[in-house]
Amino acid sequence: MEKILDQRTIDTLFAQQSETGVRDAPETAIAPYGFGRTGQISNDQMRAITLVNDQLARNLTHTLGAWLRSQMHVMLAANEQMTFGEMISCVPEPSYVIVLRLEPLGGVGLMELNLGLALMMVDMLLGGRGSVMPARELTEIEDSLLLSVVEIVVRELNSAWDAAGLQFTLEKRESRDRLLRLMSTEERTLCISFDVEMDGEHGMLNLCLPAVVLNAMHRRLLSVRDRPRQRFETAAARVSELMAEASFKAVLRLPPVQLLTREIHALEVGTVLELPIPHSTQAELLVGGVKICSAVPVGSGDHRAALLQVVNEMAERALTANSVEKAA
Repeated sequence: MEKILDQRTIDTLFAQQSETGVRDAPETAIAPYGFGRTGQISNDQMRAITLVNDQLARNLTHTLGAWLRSQMHVMLAANEQMTFGEMISCVPEPSYVIVLRLEPLGGVGLMELNLGLALMMVDMLLGGRGSVMPARELTEIEDSLLLSVVEIVVRELNSAWDAAGLQFTLEKRESRDRLLRLMSTEERTLCISFDVEMDGEHGMLNLCLPAVVLNAMHRRLLSVRDRPRQRFETAAARVSELMAEASFKAVLRLPPVQLLTREIHALEVGTVLELPIPHSTQAELLVGGVKICSAVPVGSGDHRAALLQVVNEMAERALTANSVEKAA
């Protein structure tokens, strides 16, 4: 039989439950809210940012080293959250600071290069060995030369951060005194430091990115963290581009043969030396000491040339891949 409660009984049950809930309710711990943590980058985001910057460091190691023709190693040193005012206080005077525009959100970032390291790079670009010099202001010529290095760094920034949806645009060099006009001193930022080693000398390359921009890309950053690590699509093309300017010694020759000592002793001008090689034997084309293929000596205009005939298996795979790439 269904039991129906009247209104009086219902009110009594609610009153008893309320009194019991108040007596048994545990004390709630109350803590003050820290407004200074507003804009703080989470640990998950920081792990994703570290992956991106590790890739950036590897790319800079190869591209800057090739551009400057020097042994170079770039390594991520630190990711540190601080206010913009604290970051400015760490910038030395004189300094080399570049303003970067962060798209698509229109934020502003900074790139600071140690002046001692900058002067070493300029010396290499001028044909020197990268001599260590005391920090000083750059001349206009040195400034314009160093701009080529900065453009390479910005290009690699865009390549590394493209997966997170962030693009960097080079704006201008700015003096330390004018940096405070860019944003509030209390704004949270992420300062990323790279240790750059050149010929045994060390210098720092620092990036300053607003935390609000990185937080706005929360989902994209987490997708970077969760995806499997892979080579960027442009990596192979970049290596091919750099290797295209490399040079190798090449020689077109007949296969090696053995001659008797008396035949060599009898050599003189006008002697016809018969080689134990059939007349149908083709010459060998060697590149870097490695046999690439058989070839026939021919003329091409005013130059000697080699008409390729039989290609070895390794070279054939490389030539086939190159042909497919051109066709695509």
